[in-house]
Amino acid sequence: MAEPRRRSLRTRITAVATLVVAAALVVGALAFYGILSASVHDATVRAAETRAEQLAARIDAEGLSAVTELDDDLAQVLDDEGRVVAASEEADSADLPDSEGTVTYDDEPMLVVREDLDDGTLLLAVPVEDDQQTLATVAMLLSVAVVAVVALVAGITWWVVGRALRPVSRIRAEVDDITADRLDRRVAVPPSGDEIAALAGTMNRMLDRLDAAATAQRRFVSDASHELRSPLATIRQHAELAQVHPEATSVDDLAGVVHDEGLRMQELVDALLLLTRLDERAVMQRGDVDVDDLALAEANRLRAAGAVVDASGVHAARVTGDARLLGQLVRNLADNAARHARTAVAIGVLERDGRVLLTVDDDGAGVPFAERERIFERFVRLDEARARDAGGSGLGLAIARAIAEAEGGSIRVEDSPLGGARFAVDLPGAR
Repeated sequence: MAEPRRRSLRTRITAVATLVVAAALVVGALAFYGILSASVHDATVRAAETRAEQLAARIDAEGLSAVTELDDDLAQVLDDEGRVVAASEEADSADLPDSEGTVTYDDEPMLVVREDLDDGTLLLAVPVEDDQQTLATVAMLLSVAVVAVVALVAGITWWVVGRALRPVSRIRAEVDDITADRLDRRVAVPPSGDEIAALAGTMNRMLDRLDAAATAQRRFVSDASHELRSPLATIRQHAELAQVHPEATSVDDLAGVVHDEGLRMQELVDALLLLTRLDERAVMQRGDVDVDDLALAEANRLRAAGAVVDASGVHAARVTGDARLLGQLVRNLADNAARHARTAVAIGVLERDGRVLLTVDDDGAGVPFAERERIFERFVRLDEARARDAGGSGLGLAIARAIAEAEGGSIRVEDSPLGGARFAVDLPGAR
């Protein structure tokens, strides 16, 4: 099926403007013609009535001879029975219509008026052909003027709209030339400061976001590939060593290496899948969750692993969210604190003013102020935690922030009273 023909914005605006102006001009012309016609008719009627009054006064003073001596006027005098008793020279050949108003007499339009006399009635006919010709001329001039003005408005609108939309066409052409591998290009912003300049600025901001997203995606893929390559390389090295020197490598050692590296790969893939779900705003299973229970469970888990954990700051608090994701959030922060703590970890939960505040403290080296935003980026590990055994994959804090934001909250890093770092999560309370 052929694609329907599309009209340009320039054509649509010109058409709409022309129709609006044409409608306004037609209505105005009709109103003007109607008012002028009524005014001309009223003036003719007043003039005819005045002439009839004057002629009636002469008839009453001079008799019927005042009518018969008329050369230019069409006038007749009727008696009480409606018979013509006197007529002017122009009206002597036939009777005038005895009804007032515009009539046709001798193939000419006439305006007939009546005037009562002492003995009878005076009929006076006044020609209105000149009035009709005048109105016809006015109608013709109005029609020509309306057509000319509409054509002029259409031409001016077409030119003005084309000139106004020319920057839009330029912006469209520039954006069409920007491809995935040329996201560093930007649209030239005109110095007009109007809506077109605002559009160009909006396009540039959109391109900035796309460029940043593409850069982050490339970095993410590169980092993920690097992280996945490390366990694969370890497994391959041990397998090759076992092939070359089977006497130096036991099956148990090789199985242990494969098992440990496989777990690392599984944890990394699970983390990547979770981040993808959070990025895509996947549907979460929401319900009431006791954050204090999650915090106490993590405190007990860390104690079982040999860590010193202070959970005295955990108080009853409830939020509405996904229990599994919130549990992952608390676990990631607890593991991070245990990894960087020297001797102790503290976990606190507090509900106040409809908000729930979760804090996880450690007495480690802390986080430099300049790094407090960067550590939430994916695959970021600070220099002191670059070692794989100490720093993990670098996705734990990124997942924590993604979960907090998905639950309508936020996460930040502060200085801890223990001397290290405090991770504070602010969440809306249960509804």
